[in-house]
Amino acid sequence: MDFTLTPRAQELKEKLLAFMDERIYPAEEVYAAQMEEAGNPEFNPPIIEELKAEARSRGLWNLFLPHATEWTEGLSNSEYAPLAEITGRSPHLAPEALNCSAPDTGNMELLAMFGTPAQQEEWLAPLLEGEIRSCFAMTEPDVASSDATNIQTAIVREGDEYVINGRKWWTSGAGREDCRMAILMGKTDPEAHVYAQQSMVIVPLDTPGITEVDHLTVFGYLDRETHLELLFEDVRVPVDNLLGPEGGGFMMAQARLGPGRIHHCMRLVGMAERALEMMCRRALEREAFGKPLAAQGVVREQIADSRIEIDQARLLTEYAAWLMDTAGNKAARTEVAEIKVAVPNMACRVVDRAIQVHGGGGVSGRFPLAQMYAGARTLRIADGPDEVHRRSIARAELARYSA
Repeated sequence: MDFTLTPRAQELKEKLLAFMDERIYPAEEVYAAQMEEAGNPEFNPPIIEELKAEARSRGLWNLFLPHATEWTEGLSNSEYAPLAEITGRSPHLAPEALNCSAPDTGNMELLAMFGTPAQQEEWLAPLLEGEIRSCFAMTEPDVASSDATNIQTAIVREGDEYVINGRKWWTSGAGREDCRMAILMGKTDPEAHVYAQQSMVIVPLDTPGITEVDHLTVFGYLDRETHLELLFEDVRVPVDNLLGPEGGGFMMAQARLGPGRIHHCMRLVGMAERALEMMCRRALEREAFGKPLAAQGVVREQIADSRIEIDQARLLTEYAAWLMDTAGNKAARTEVAEIKVAVPNMACRVVDRAIQVHGGGGVSGRFPLAQMYAGARTLRIADGPDEVHRRSIARAELARYSA
């Protein structure tokens, strides 16, 4: 394995670092002020559109997509991973500025892999242009969604239409002003094999029968991702809105989540790096009991442990990305499960230590650490909880000895 960046990735990294310093970090206070003035989590602040235009002019656009299109040459997972890490240092601004934010990234990959030409023209093209946003409706409030076979939402064909009935929640991004469609996963054939019952359909959000039930908070934060609970009652869409094959929903969900987990984990590595940087600066600036916090043995231990754990998590994630590139997503399944457990837990520990060093300020809104922790802790559940991934890892390990 050689983690040396390709010339193309190195060039993009240098451009991205400059963009972060020159535009993203200075825009964080502007973003916060515009959102506070609007008083609406669904608001699309002008600073976002300014950053998107600037990122595009610098060639920092749609970097996540591994499939070559007219909008991008396509980067490998290994090439994109260090770029995703950099964007994780400002998770509310940088990914969206580069048109590389979830859930759009996963939806665009699905449309690129499984969409018909008509679907790609109607939905993929404006998503890649950054003109609209999208959401992914899979999780449901009435079942344990850690097991996707539990999904109850019904997708029933009637003539030339599918009729959808069900309830979804944690439909992130659905409340955004520029969100236009959902990719919804439900059951088309409850009698089929357990992994062939589900299908995905494209549902424009202005379709009659969709009701916004609630805005879900994350540790009390009502953030701009607008994690909605939605009710679908006799929602009708044309059969042409079926994405991929009927019964292929479970397979497609796995294809969607593999690269997405690399993205999430590398962004968390970037978040942890920024938390460690803040911890070190705070420790050098503050004094207690006659000497700087940085001179306290317990604080030095926290800093050292954080450095070790971040580097371990980064290397494991880069290895998973390399394995996906060289052996395929299926061959890297266990390694992807490993990072999905290791990295969010690492990020929680590092951010928690940074909060502790900041004292009361760490849990306030004065610093971004509390919100960082909320995001990192949520990733121990989103895209599959720790327990499910540990189950997969243990099953793969035991299989080596079962003979």
